Amino acid sequence: MNEIVGPDDVRASAAACHEALAGLVDRDWSILASGLDWSCRQTLEHIPSAQLFYASQLAVQAQDRLPRLRGGEDQLTAGETLLSVQVNAAILEHVLRAAPASARAFHPSGMADPSGFAGMSCDEILIHTLDITAGFGVDFQPPEEICARVLARLFPWAPKDIGAWDALRWANGRLEIPEVAPQDANWRWQCAPLSEWDGTIPRRE
Repeated sequence: MNEIVGPDDVRASAAACHEALAGLVDRDWSILASGLDWSCRQTLEHIPSAQLFYASQLAVQAQDRLPRLRGGEDQLTAGETLLSVQVNAAILEHVLRAAPASARAFHPSGMADPSGFAGMSCDEILIHTLDITAGFGVDFQPPEEICARVLARLFPWAPKDIGAWDALRWANGRLEIPEVAPQDANWRWQCAPLSEWDGTIPRRE
């Protein structure tokens, strides 16, 4: 198994999101996503927004947060927003393929390299797809191998003796595991290169 999370994983994560949510577009998206204060619609809208943010930051190797245009009051349908997940993930995929491995760009969790941005993209897509499907009472099971790569890249402190999807849910505070302490409430991703990880859980200040 390839151990480095990359552009193929971003594309596959977006495809998994589409497969899970395409049959739900006619539901009431104003209901709350599972465990969040956001509606399912707001949660879905966040996913493509994050993808475009990552792509923009990495494309110019931004050293700080870039200014972002805010949309108007027009609201996309759930189906249109779901399409934008795939579109913006594809944009990020192309940026990742073009970026040298040495590229670095600002993220609030650290100066991320391409694999860090790929990992954060997949994590955002998979975890928020879970939040939405759970809100609708629908099961979601993403590819285990993608979860394993994301987990290894962003959460090197996560438990290693359980399934990757269970561990990824634990790492994002979506699952409690018996005999395993809860994830630190102030965690942040290890999005800078793993060679710079100091062995402790990165925390928001």
